[in-house]
Amino acid sequence: MFKLEKMTQLTNDFLVPFGYGEILRKERVSGGCINECWRLLLDSGKSHFLKVNNHAPADFFAAESKSLEALAKQDFLRIPAVMLAKENFILMEDLGVGSPNLSYWKTLGEGLVCLHSCQSSNFGFLIDNYCGSTLQRNSTMQDGFEFFREHRLMNLSSKAFDQKLIEEGDLKRIELIASNLTNWIPTQNPVLIHGDLWSGNVHCDRDGNPCLVDPATYWGWAEADLAMTELFGNFNREFYESYESVSDIEKDWRERSPLYNLYHLLNHLILFGPSYLGNIRSVIKRFT
Repeated sequence: MFKLEKMTQLTNDFLVPFGYGEILRKERVSGGCINECWRLLLDSGKSHFLKVNNHAPADFFAAESKSLEALAKQDFLRIPAVMLAKENFILMEDLGVGSPNLSYWKTLGEGLVCLHSCQSSNFGFLIDNYCGSTLQRNSTMQDGFEFFREHRLMNLSSKAFDQKLIEEGDLKRIELIASNLTNWIPTQNPVLIHGDLWSGNVHCDRDGNPCLVDPATYWGWAEADLAMTELFGNFNREFYESYESVSDIEKDWRERSPLYNLYHLLNHLILFGPSYLGNIRSVIKRFT
């Protein structure tokens, strides 16, 4: 639980001197699996959003801040502005909560195309960051297949094996898949992606517009971002129609979704335990 004295320190050290006002009360916000989330209501009538994790790595919230800053370079979808990032918390603007407007899914699809139009010459990111609470390696590489093999599939499968979450046979079959990605995945340029794009990381603001939150940003494959939208239940059909109508994504991208999502399944296995092992083995069986 975030300590009251830390809340007071935050007020004294930042909010009050910078003219934001004092905290009148705090409201717990549900939905986070990794962090505690609070809405801070100030005497100025404004509110801000606070995420807290007393057990986070020292660079955890600084990495999130950098990821949000990168996403904000596209000006189509709203990204929460970061006010302050410290070792155990991040303070951001409060986006509010609303109901999706009539163009919500169409806007989200077009906005993701806008994000994916931001290209780079390398795969990776300027820093390592986190997917959930798992360290995500982002050392840059020119070869996207090598990047996904080493920094995504082999990195997490080796970690899962070391933690006795998968067997040696599972590890060898994942290594076989990782070494033959070109058999299934087409060559794609590195584009800026959210990196953890499931429904829980798309937020509807007070005006009914879609916003991107909680990113694991890097320069990667656009298809990987789309694949994640299908892992825990598909987005609305209008989103896919909107995205595909204004992008050059290959029409058969869904056939490769399980390969991209193998990374996220491994991550969930590490974070949340063996209930994800069956899904991982289904992917392994399909591609070996």
